[in-house]
Amino acid sequence: MWLGPEEVLLAGALWVTERANPFFLLQRRRGHGKGGGLTGLLVGTLDVVLDSSARVAPYRILHQTQDSQVYWAVACGSSRKEITKHWEWLENNLLQTLSIFDNEEDITTFVKGKIHGIIAEENKNEQPQSEEDPGKFKEAELKMRKQFGMPEVEKLVNYYSCSYWKGRVPRQGWLYLTVNHLCFYSFLLGKEVTLVIQWVDVTQLEKNATLLFPECIKVSTRDNELYFSMFLNINETFKLMEQLANIAMRQLLDNESFLQDKSLPKPRKPLKNISALKRDLDARAKNECYRATFRLPKDECLDGHTDCTLWTPFNKMHIPGQMFVSNNYICFASKAEEACHLIIPLREVTIVEKADSSNVLPSPLSISTKSKMTFLFANLKDRDFLVQRISDFLQRTPSKKPCSSDREWKWNLVPELPSSSPLAVSPTSALSNRPVSFSAGEVPTASQGLLKLFRRNSEELLGPKGAKEKMKEESWNIHFFEYGRGMCMYRTAKTRELVQKGIPENLRGELWLLFSGAWNEMVTHPGYYADLVEKSMGKYNLATEEIERDLHRSMPEHPAFQNELGIAALRRVLTAYAFRNPTIGYCQAMNIVTSVLLLYCNEEEAFWLLVALCERMLPDYYNTRVVGALVDQGIFEELTREYLPQLSEKMQDLGVISTISLSWFLTLFLSVMPFESAVVIVDCFFYEGIKFILQVSLAILDANVEKLLQCCDEGEAMTILGRYLDNVVNRQSVSPPIPHLHALLTSGDDPPLEIDIFELIKTSYEKFSNLKADDIEQMRFKQRLKVIQSLEDTAKKSVVRAVSSDIGFSIEELEELYVVFKAKYLMSCYWGNNRAAAARRDQSLPYLEQYRIDMEQFKELFISLTPWSCGTHTPVLAGRLFRLLDENRDSLINFKEFVTGMSGMYHGDLTEKLKVLYKLHLPPALNPEEAESALEATSYFTEDVTTEGNTTLFAAQSHVLLIVIFPRHEEKGTSPQDYRYYLRMWAKEKEAKKETIKDLPKMSQEQFIELCKTLYNMFSEDPVEQELYHAIATVASLLLRIGEVGKKFSNRPMRKSEDCKANNTQDPVSEEESPTSEQSQNSAVEQQPQADHEDKTCGDAQPEKAQPENQTLGDGSGEGQGSPLQLLSDDETKDDMSMSSYSMVSTGSLQCEDIADDTVLVGCEGSSSAARYGSTIDTDWSISFEQILASMLTETALVNYFEKKVNILQKIKDQKKVERQFSSSSDYELSSVSG
Repeated sequence: MWLGPEEVLLAGALWVTERANPFFLLQRRRGHGKGGGLTGLLVGTLDVVLDSSARVAPYRILHQTQDSQVYWAVACGSSRKEITKHWEWLENNLLQTLSIFDNEEDITTFVKGKIHGIIAEENKNEQPQSEEDPGKFKEAELKMRKQFGMPEVEKLVNYYSCSYWKGRVPRQGWLYLTVNHLCFYSFLLGKEVTLVIQWVDVTQLEKNATLLFPECIKVSTRDNELYFSMFLNINETFKLMEQLANIAMRQLLDNESFLQDKSLPKPRKPLKNISALKRDLDARAKNECYRATFRLPKDECLDGHTDCTLWTPFNKMHIPGQMFVSNNYICFASKAEEACHLIIPLREVTIVEKADSSNVLPSPLSISTKSKMTFLFANLKDRDFLVQRISDFLQRTPSKKPCSSDREWKWNLVPELPSSSPLAVSPTSALSNRPVSFSAGEVPTASQGLLKLFRRNSEELLGPKGAKEKMKEESWNIHFFEYGRGMCMYRTAKTRELVQKGIPENLRGELWLLFSGAWNEMVTHPGYYADLVEKSMGKYNLATEEIERDLHRSMPEHPAFQNELGIAALRRVLTAYAFRNPTIGYCQAMNIVTSVLLLYCNEEEAFWLLVALCERMLPDYYNTRVVGALVDQGIFEELTREYLPQLSEKMQDLGVISTISLSWFLTLFLSVMPFESAVVIVDCFFYEGIKFILQVSLAILDANVEKLLQCCDEGEAMTILGRYLDNVVNRQSVSPPIPHLHALLTSGDDPPLEIDIFELIKTSYEKFSNLKADDIEQMRFKQRLKVIQSLEDTAKKSVVRAVSSDIGFSIEELEELYVVFKAKYLMSCYWGNNRAAAARRDQSLPYLEQYRIDMEQFKELFISLTPWSCGTHTPVLAGRLFRLLDENRDSLINFKEFVTGMSGMYHGDLTEKLKVLYKLHLPPALNPEEAESALEATSYFTEDVTTEGNTTLFAAQSHVLLIVIFPRHEEKGTSPQDYRYYLRMWAKEKEAKKETIKDLPKMSQEQFIELCKTLYNMFSEDPVEQELYHAIATVASLLLRIGEVGKKFSNRPMRKSEDCKANNTQDPVSEEESPTSEQSQNSAVEQQPQADHEDKTCGDAQPEKAQPENQTLGDGSGEGQGSPLQLLSDDETKDDMSMSSYSMVSTGSLQCEDIADDTVLVGCEGSSSAARYGSTIDTDWSISFEQILASMLTETALVNYFEKKVNILQKIKDQKKVERQFSSSSDYELSSVSG
């Protein structure tokens, strides 16, 4: 690789000069190559510890002049081949020119200019994307690729100097963090340590400090624990490791997210020695934190943040904090927690202006909104730049026509309408097939929450509860007056206090939308919900079926869902969401939560609240594996250990936490508490997030500690908690009580003790309020690793259990094979090119079908695991086995198919192994289990049924569609029982048959030659290869003679075939046969009626002598003359011949019942297949499996070879060792990477 000329002062230090001329030196690093001794060890150690570039490029070329003491490095190389190429170019192109110069300075200037010119020319052809990474980082990436054998698509994120503790000895080296791997390399005085760990295998990441390991990072996998310490910045390293492990978990959970993560935005300003990928990952982490803090939409990207102060009119103070600016929002967070949070959508901003600076108020910035609110920021460091950025974003903000502030937020204060009002009854029209447009929102929805439409006249509204509710409303109105109303409201500790006291029913919908951030998404996507409803109407899938099943189970005790209006609204919201997010679709518990949302919001608002809930506030909760709920369940267990240690162990023994937490978290207590109480929990949840749910859960356990400690089993503990939750009451609720259908667990004579919901909330804040949202996110990451790896282990056990009964491998062997198979699949996700079919993992499929590999991946596994190593012929054999295993012809195989193929080679006796080998040299046959396929139907109706009436068979190749018109026996007066006979026969065909050696088709001469070639290749690396060669030569010559003898018996069927053709021209209907007879002795005829086809074929239908449908006698790809071995010498040709799904057969050697859809017929009148290949291929020659087996049993060497046991676990162990350990990569490979 050419280098921009760099100054070198000591040319001889640690380098050996190998070639020299008056202007250039070619040098090699001491210790590189053969020998080296102690010097080599010391230099190698120094190179690793000091991260020297000589580790990657141990050769270099220096430019020198006679009188100068300064040298210039102009080229480096990873191999002698690469550096010699550069040296020769210099000698051929520069030496003669340089000798002309008189002045040495001119010589150096000329050389430097020439080298710069070469580099510029090379860079023209390079991809511009790599230019954003600094040179030092590129060098590190090159070292990583060389050391660990990683392909170019594997991107390095960052690298750190650290120590790896091997036992009690620290090994100083370099830790490389790539997108998919954690790698470590150390070389100290001849001892080398190389580690490669996939992020998807990491089960735990911990940062801790012990006496033995001072402040270290512990990386756990299923097999071992690794400790790294002595980092310069351990927090930065650990944070990056967490991010990369998290991306890997997303990949296991949902491939689509992982694929999207790979396309990262480009940085604006390159920084020194930090990769673009690292900067982008840092930016993403900040974005996620920003969106979570202010509940912003998922596509919002933080542009920057700065320290400032905000004037808060409610307490007349300048509060210090940080301003955040993004594409669509300006946000503020105070440094003191909960002092003040502010969100200003740019769509609301009318004026941004710089106010006059003063000593009291330096660099002030004033922002005014449409709701007549003005916000004053001060102490801004770079005010001019900030104003410019905000102005740029304002210009990009689309100009919508939002409703006025009054219209936006006073909808909840509309007085209740009588049932006769057109607005009140209008939602019923939305039950028709087309959405109805309303002037207010133009969506097919009730104009307000269902609670208002179905509120029964209650005396409570006039009593003390009604007065209390009015007081709450008045408190909120005062709060709105002081702190603002709408999205731009100042959110302070006072706001949280009001939420804890319960939100008034009239304001509940509005404030839920505000606090969850759903309002932002709703106003920026006008008409989105209406379009979804229209598109999803009349569509049916699994999600809609589940929705229909659960509609009437959603709060059936509430009057709003006892009629079609509420049910239809619920149906539309759930179906619209299922169409918006097919990955989630519909999950149980969504119906309960959505029904509560509909009570307080109209349909569109309920839809956007559901979006906020499923996609932001409770991530991964509502999917098929409820991963998010399991993650938070793990957090709950951890918090129980911390806050209630005496109860934690007892709960673990009883197994209660896993039972209670799912029902509590998934439905936000709505399914386990009386409705009036649970809805207050939901109020606080929308303001605080999951932190509050965990807080209340701890408070509930704390209130029942004594009773739970005395429990003997899970049932008793569940009864105690169920009774407690049943009696949590809301004495302030103005709605009439709704019967709670959870579990009527109030057994016993004592009246139940009622618990006030507001007291429970107050207690939860008093005892557990020190929970922090940031800490919970950190715990979520830790638990996500554990949960997803646990689910993967469950999947592995499930798959292994499903296949173990049919396979010869032990459970341990199957588990190891599954790990290898899955790793190969995952590699295709991030290293594969154009493997979209393999890389897309469908979570809805059974575990067995989720991981599938293609032919190239299978070949790689086959080569490393097969006991039948055939040298250069091994990939050909792997391709054949893949096509044999790929029964559904989708070019992908699952784990069961993979281990079936492996088991055939490892287990069973000589007969079974030979049977696999035999099949690999015939066209792939259909599985007997596929009884509905057209091929088997043809076989059945031509061999076993001879009809007098019309038998019509239609087989559509693409749809495997079968239409059968049963024969008519009207003249004979056949009874209806005859039809039952056919049905019985058909059912018998559908049963899986155990294949016997007699079922195997005969082998043609070409296929037999291919089999012999495979055996010769297979024996070439065996210790007793000479014995095996002699044995196979004896067997092959014997079998060739047997085939010759067999030809005499095949001539007679050929003549019969010709007679049959003549007879069939006159009478297409053959002799009759009783339907009860199970043996077929007459021929069936397949005619080709097209005028342009003159050839008509038929065969003798004697099953004993019939050759199978997949016999191969020739191939169109072979042209010209030649001996069989010459003809088949080309790997590609022979592979096509032996495995093509389109077989070439001659008419004389195959009966009609053997002709399948994929058979190409060569007519008698045309050129025969023998003519195509010359006279060397004998088309009448054939051999059966029994004959091959009998012949091989006569040779002890062959019997011993196929019956010897091979340990597949050792093969897997070896495969894991060498999979990416290409430390001694080929010169070509390295030169191509560095060039």
